Amino acid sequence: MKLRTLVLAVAAVAAGASVVSTSAFAQAKEQFIPVLSYRTGPYGPNGAPWANGYVDYLKLVNARGGINGVKLAFEECETGYDTARSVECYERLKGKGASFVQPLSTGATFAITEKAPADKIPVVTIGYGRSESADGSVFKWNFPIAGTYWVAADAILQAIGKKEGGLDKLKGKKIALVYHDSPYGKEPIPLMQERAKMHGFDLQLLPVTAPGVEQKATWLQIRQARPDYVALWGWGVMNSTAIKEAQATGYPREKMYGVWWAGAEPDVKDVADGAKGYNAVTMQHGAEPQSKLVKDVLAQLHDKGQGTGPKDEVGQVLYMRGAMSAMLGVEGIRAAQERFGKGKVMSGEQVRWGLENLNLTQPKLDALGFAGVMRPISTSCTDHMGAAWARIHTWDGKAWKFTSDWLQADEQIIKPLVKATAAKYAAEKKLTPRTPEDCQS
Repeated sequence: MKLRTLVLAVAAVAAGASVVSTSAFAQAKEQFIPVLSYRTGPYGPNGAPWANGYVDYLKLVNARGGINGVKLAFEECETGYDTARSVECYERLKGKGASFVQPLSTGATFAITEKAPADKIPVVTIGYGRSESADGSVFKWNFPIAGTYWVAADAILQAIGKKEGGLDKLKGKKIALVYHDSPYGKEPIPLMQERAKMHGFDLQLLPVTAPGVEQKATWLQIRQARPDYVALWGWGVMNSTAIKEAQATGYPREKMYGVWWAGAEPDVKDVADGAKGYNAVTMQHGAEPQSKLVKDVLAQLHDKGQGTGPKDEVGQVLYMRGAMSAMLGVEGIRAAQERFGKGKVMSGEQVRWGLENLNLTQPKLDALGFAGVMRPISTSCTDHMGAAWARIHTWDGKAWKFTSDWLQADEQIIKPLVKATAAKYAAEKKLTPRTPEDCQS
């Protein structure tokens, strides 16, 4: 059955290209996926490539024949990276048979987490959201698949430790965390504080008021305190501003490590050589212009005039993250069909089962076009994250290049932190964690 489409609006992408946001309403044999995105405002330059990758992947699935013949329908809703508007989009679209929702905002994730259990809609947060929601026994409907902010923070500290010759060499060092003053920016703090206690380094917390265009006072503090390293937890214009301020104050970019939302082309392209040496943790993938996925998207969509956004953006960091995010949600639907019926439209509750029974082996990832891009991911009833791997890539003035081997977050630190924080949430909300018996249903 063909999709019935409705052209919504043309949103200007920061690069100057225009993107037509397409909406399709679910029919009897279509699986509906809401697309919460932000192409406008101070975060638009970063939000747009993610949304383009996300939408292109949904289109690619349809071009490949759907999920066992079931085509995908979707509707995009502009949130402006605003929590209230994100919730409005969620409320408007959830009644159309939402398979899952990806809020693309930690603030929105906090709000929608409270609604999901009653609505029976999985909340998929690829590389963001609540780190403790990796505990599926408490957060039945949340799926921070492939990595949380605690994984990102741990990988950054491991990379810094390797540069110093071992984590024990961090004793007496100063590490500053420059962070977006929001739920998103505060997420890494518990993990970094735990590591600071273990290794004896001094952690300096420096919040930046959103959107982050004014950071002179922050970098004056850095110039005075002279930290050995700076971890940057920014988003949108805050990232390029931080790198420019570091350049202006003479802080070495090679001693800066950004989270994966501060390590993409929009963050460095305006600074170019001034950002040379700047590092960021990656959420498995980096820029992947030679991947099979990119070649498929170009051949089956862009070469036919059906692509979303500028063609030269395909394969860049945030584009790949959007595509990966869509793929993980789609594979949750596919896994659900394996149990509840191939060729059928899955309910949110059935998709939830699929998302916590993912088994993305390397051959499966390779077949989807992600060869060399990602490592295998396997989720369970209690483990809603499924993988804790990351890498470091570094800006060489023209492109991002991987500069580390694979790093695995230390589960001896993260698991107790997840368990304790999830238990606190359960106590506050008067929730009863799922038992092993519950997991069989």
